[in-house]
Amino acid sequence: MQGDAYRPAEIAALIETAGVAKAALPAGRMLVLAVLAGAFIGFGAAAWCVAMAGVDPGSGPGRVLGGAVFALGLILVVVGGAELFTGNALMVMAAVDRRITPGALLRNWGIVWLGNLIGAVGLALAFGASGLMDGPMGAVAVRAAEAKAGLGPVEAVLRGALCNALVCLAVWLSFAARSVTDRVLAVLWPVTAFVALGLEHSVANMFLLPLGWLAGGEVPLVGAVGNLIWVSIGNVIGGAGGVALAYRFAFPAMAGR
Repeated sequence: MQGDAYRPAEIAALIETAGVAKAALPAGRMLVLAVLAGAFIGFGAAAWCVAMAGVDPGSGPGRVLGGAVFALGLILVVVGGAELFTGNALMVMAAVDRRITPGALLRNWGIVWLGNLIGAVGLALAFGASGLMDGPMGAVAVRAAEAKAGLGPVEAVLRGALCNALVCLAVWLSFAARSVTDRVLAVLWPVTAFVALGLEHSVANMFLLPLGWLAGGEVPLVGAVGNLIWVSIGNVIGGAGGVALAYRFAFPAMAGR
């Protein structure tokens, strides 16, 4: 009898199969889907800026609300279909079982990271030219961008690793779902948690860093680029090592099929 959700061992097999399909995408399609994902996460981050306007940054309820609003981005990626660098850390499962080559994995990550950057920065430029950044929304973006650009490497890597453990768990849970409603609810809580906790998501930062600069913030280029590099490394560590490899070794029989 079919249950209301796939079991963890079945999820492992589904994610490996998805990883094989992602690796096989033509470069053009992969890039377009990655640009969409960058914009989707940017929309979530923009909505977060609105939710946080006028809210004490240290307020627990305010941070939870902001996280719930930000979840829009990953919901659009998971339900609408797009290629997200952070979620694609789960492709390591397929690489470990030699269903895709290391080269194919790195090709996907490279193209998708670049596409995410294009989509996120493009959306930030659109918001910057819209006039919407002149008020409280812009003030939130400035505060966020300046704080991110000022993070040290160790903080950035650790916050990135913790963040993507939750993001990849959100994607993992979404594979358990048999309906769109279930997928939305599966994504909502892990994403709310990582935002409320103040963790670092490389693709969100691709949007927030230029947005804060466009809103008048002091966001040095060296600090912004450094943040993206260190947070991306942390995202890979947390998603590929903390989630993908752990589940691959927990469910080797199903994952290896």
